[in-house]
Amino acid sequence: MKTEVYVALSADLLHEGHINILKRASKLGKVTVGLLTDKAIAETKSLPILNFNQRKVIIRNIKLVDRIVPQETSSYVKNLKKLKPKFVVHGDDWKTGVFKWRREEVIKVLKQWSGKLVEFPYTKEISSSSIKEKINNKASKFNRISLLKRLVEAKSIVRVLETHSPLAGALAESISINKNGKINEYDAFWSSSLTESLIRCKPDNQSVSLETRVNGLTDLLSSTSKPILFDADNGGNIEHLNYLIPSLERQGVSAIVIEDKIGMKKNSLYQNQKGSKQDTISTFSNKIKTISKIRKSKDFLIISRIESLILGKGINDALKRAIAYSKNGSDLILIHSKDKNPKQIFEFSKKFKKSKFFIPLVAVPSTYSKTFEKDLIKNNFSVVIYANHMLRTSYLAMKKTAESILRSKRSFEAESNMTSIKDILQVKPD
Repeated sequence: MKTEVYVALSADLLHEGHINILKRASKLGKVTVGLLTDKAIAETKSLPILNFNQRKVIIRNIKLVDRIVPQETSSYVKNLKKLKPKFVVHGDDWKTGVFKWRREEVIKVLKQWSGKLVEFPYTKEISSSSIKEKINNKASKFNRISLLKRLVEAKSIVRVLETHSPLAGALAESISINKNGKINEYDAFWSSSLTESLIRCKPDNQSVSLETRVNGLTDLLSSTSKPILFDADNGGNIEHLNYLIPSLERQGVSAIVIEDKIGMKKNSLYQNQKGSKQDTISTFSNKIKTISKIRKSKDFLIISRIESLILGKGINDALKRAIAYSKNGSDLILIHSKDKNPKQIFEFSKKFKKSKFFIPLVAVPSTYSKTFEKDLIKNNFSVVIYANHMLRTSYLAMKKTAESILRSKRSFEAESNMTSIKDILQVKPD
């Protein structure tokens, strides 16, 4: 019987380095590839370009590989304990850096049956990440729409950040935080009707038309490769959807968010909602059905925003609407609240989860900002939208700088609050 050899691969973009590892592994025995699932990859880095089944077909056709098993977490432990391989083969690039902990974990587990970690020099100047970056830069328009749906399926929570300008989008995409070997980054961006109005110094009452906002998406989409969620307020009249939906799909937008309030818009976070009206369940459901028929791809997601809690109608009304909207074609439900704690939305999620019509939930924690993402996950939320934070931050920074220059009668004192010209030019280098 041939010696069992284990190689873990993402195999999103196969290159010479992967083949070199497999060649060396095959000389040691029978090669089992632990192919990381989309969810496992998403634990530590961005979602792969190719899904699990696509990657599996590629690996299956490599003669050096004897069999494939799914590796469902970034940790090797579960598969290693099940297979008890004599050897685990890996490049030597994980001896230092963020994945050092994973290497130490593998060595510890292998000792239980006298297994051995075999490391070979990492193939220099070849990187899946750099190849992927080049592909994303060229092909983002083609894969962007479907990416959001895949993210919701693969990640415990999809993190969405408001981007009120192309610069904000490019900056947000460039930021990542490495914490305990896991890369935390923003998965998608939010095109907000509130921020789109405010950057034009107009009130948040639909004074900026949907057409203007859709046409203005081009530069934002060009500055990023990640999915865009479009805040469409109530979507306008049902007749307007025949223009709006195809326009958003052509631009490469991944989702539309429509709310079930009607009449003159009043921002939901205003304390006084007197006079605000909610659409009937049947009329709004018809709007959802219309969008579902118009969209060319089911990868373009419909997110229905329920305003029942905002308007004081209670959880049962929200639940009734969520079930109806789910039945009629919604892909996700955004349950909105202006409370300072998430108690109400958690109670709603608990009840909705029991329904056979349950679909993924979206949270917008603008008022309950002390709530951690782990608590949202625990309470069945799949998406979190940080809906206005970049604009609010930039406003405060600009105010401080303007005041500082007036106070000091020069700009030197304000420079401590500014990034350098060099750094800001690097957001999108030539």
